[in-house]
Amino acid sequence: MKLRIKGNALRARLTQGEIRAFAATGQVEERTEFPGGTALIYRVRRNDKISDISVRYGGNLIEFQIPAALAERWCTTDLVTLQGTPALASGSVQVVLEKDFACLVPREGEDERDHFPHPQAGAGHERC
Repeated sequence: MKLRIKGNALRARLTQGEIRAFAATGQVEERTEFPGGTALIYRVRRNDKISDISVRYGGNLIEFQIPAALAERWCTTDLVTLQGTPALASGSVQVVLEKDFACLVPREGEDERDHFPHPQAGAGHERC
Protein backbone atom coordinates (compact mmCIF):
# COMPACT_ATOMS: atom_id res chain seq x y z
CA MET A 1 0.00 0.00 0.00
CA LYS A 2 1.23 3.45 -0.86
CA LEU A 3 0.36 6.40 1.34
CA ARG A 4 0.51 9.99 0.17
CA ILE A 5 -0.10 12.90 2.51
CA LYS A 6 -0.28 16.54 1.48
CA GLY A 7 -1.82 19.02 3.87
CA ASN A 8 -5.33 17.83 4.71
CA ALA A 9 -5.41 15.28 1.91
CA LEU A 10 -4.63 11.59 2.34
CA ARG A 11 -4.41 9.09 -0.52
CA ALA A 12 -3.85 5.35 -0.22
CA ARG A 13 -3.28 3.08 -3.20
CA LEU A 14 -3.73 -0.68 -2.92
CA THR A 15 -2.38 -3.45 -5.15
CA GLN A 16 -4.39 -6.43 -6.37
CA GLY A 17 -3.07 -8.62 -3.52
CA GLU A 18 -3.96 -6.00 -0.94
CA ILE A 19 -7.49 -5.68 -2.35
CA ARG A 20 -7.86 -9.49 -2.17
CA ALA A 21 -6.61 -9.52 1.44
CA PHE A 22 -8.94 -6.66 2.33
CA ALA A 23 -11.89 -8.48 0.76
CA ALA A 24 -11.06 -11.67 2.67
CA THR A 25 -10.19 -10.25 6.11
CA GLY A 26 -11.75 -6.80 6.26
CA GLN A 27 -8.48 -4.99 6.72
CA VAL A 28 -5.03 -4.51 5.29
CA GLU A 29 -2.14 -2.54 6.74
CA GLU A 30 1.39 -1.41 6.06
CA ARG A 31 4.04 0.05 8.33
CA THR A 32 7.00 2.35 8.01
CA GLU A 33 9.63 1.86 10.70
CA PHE A 34 11.82 4.65 12.06
CA PRO A 35 15.04 4.73 14.06
CA GLY A 36 14.44 4.36 17.77
CA GLY A 37 11.91 1.55 17.39
CA THR A 38 8.87 3.59 16.37
CA ALA A 39 6.64 2.93 13.39
CA LEU A 40 3.85 4.60 11.49
CA ILE A 41 1.09 2.13 10.68
CA TYR A 42 -1.51 2.84 8.03
CA ARG A 43 -4.53 0.60 7.72
CA VAL A 44 -7.66 0.27 5.62
CA ARG A 45 -10.51 -1.37 7.53
CA ARG A 46 -14.07 -2.36 6.68
CA ASN A 47 -16.65 -1.14 9.19
CA ASP A 48 -20.29 -2.24 9.04
CA LYS A 49 -21.37 0.43 11.56
CA ILE A 50 -20.57 3.52 9.49
CA SER A 51 -22.21 5.06 6.43
CA ASP A 52 -19.40 7.31 5.16
CA ILE A 53 -15.67 6.92 4.60
CA SER A 54 -13.74 8.11 7.63
CA VAL A 55 -10.17 8.41 8.84
CA ARG A 56 -8.69 8.57 12.30
CA TYR A 57 -5.24 9.03 13.75
CA GLY A 58 -3.82 8.04 17.12
CA GLY A 59 -0.96 6.06 18.60
CA ASN A 60 1.08 6.22 15.36
CA LEU A 61 -1.83 4.70 13.42
CA ILE A 62 -3.69 6.22 10.46
CA GLU A 63 -6.83 4.16 9.90
CA PHE A 64 -9.12 4.58 6.93
CA GLN A 65 -12.57 3.10 7.53
CA ILE A 66 -14.88 2.11 4.70
CA PRO A 67 -18.57 1.23 5.05
CA ALA A 68 -19.03 -2.51 4.49
CA ALA A 69 -21.33 -2.23 1.44
CA LEU A 70 -18.98 0.23 -0.27
CA ALA A 71 -15.97 -1.95 0.56
CA GLU A 72 -17.70 -4.96 -1.03
CA ARG A 73 -18.48 -2.98 -4.19
CA TRP A 74 -14.89 -1.68 -4.42
CA CYS A 75 -13.43 -5.18 -4.08
CA THR A 76 -15.78 -6.96 -6.48
CA THR A 77 -16.23 -4.47 -9.34
CA ASP A 78 -14.10 -2.27 -11.58
CA LEU A 79 -14.71 0.71 -9.27
CA VAL A 80 -11.27 2.34 -8.93
CA THR A 81 -11.61 5.24 -6.50
CA LEU A 82 -13.36 5.82 -3.18
CA GLN A 83 -13.51 9.36 -1.83
CA GLY A 84 -14.70 11.00 1.34
CA THR A 85 -14.35 14.33 3.12
CA PRO A 86 -14.68 13.74 6.85
CA ALA A 87 -15.37 16.96 8.79
CA LEU A 88 -12.84 18.52 11.13
CA ALA A 89 -13.38 21.18 13.76
CA SER A 90 -12.12 23.69 11.16
CA GLY A 91 -12.81 22.31 7.69
CA SER A 92 -12.39 18.78 6.41
CA VAL A 93 -9.84 16.21 5.35
CA GLN A 94 -9.91 14.73 1.86
CA VAL A 95 -9.62 10.93 1.81
CA VAL A 96 -8.98 9.04 -1.43
CA LEU A 97 -8.53 5.26 -1.67
CA GLU A 98 -7.58 3.84 -5.06
CA LYS A 99 -6.63 0.65 -6.81
CA ASP A 100 -2.97 1.03 -7.79
CA PHE A 101 -2.34 0.85 -11.55
CA ALA A 102 0.92 -0.10 -13.16
CA CYS A 103 2.69 2.81 -14.82
CA LEU A 104 2.38 3.12 -18.57
CA VAL A 105 6.15 3.55 -18.77
CA PRO A 106 8.02 1.18 -16.44
CA ARG A 107 10.31 2.87 -13.92
CA GLU A 108 13.64 1.34 -13.04
CA GLY A 109 13.67 -0.38 -9.65
CA GLU A 110 9.88 -0.60 -9.25
CA ASP A 111 8.15 -3.96 -9.04
CA GLU A 112 4.64 -3.49 -10.37
CA ARG A 113 3.73 -7.15 -10.96
CA ASP A 114 0.89 -6.95 -8.40
CA HIS A 115 -0.50 -3.63 -9.64
CA PHE A 116 -3.75 -3.47 -11.56
CA PRO A 117 -3.30 -3.32 -15.35
CA HIS A 118 -3.45 0.28 -16.48
CA PRO A 119 -6.68 0.90 -18.43
CA GLN A 120 -4.81 2.99 -21.02
CA ALA A 121 -1.99 0.51 -21.58
CA GLY A 122 -1.34 0.07 -25.26
CA ALA A 123 -3.25 3.24 -26.15
CA GLY A 124 -0.14 5.25 -27.00
CA HIS A 125 0.05 7.06 -23.65
CA GLU A 126 3.45 7.58 -22.07
CA ARG A 127 2.79 8.75 -18.51
CA CYS A 128 1.83 7.18 -15.18
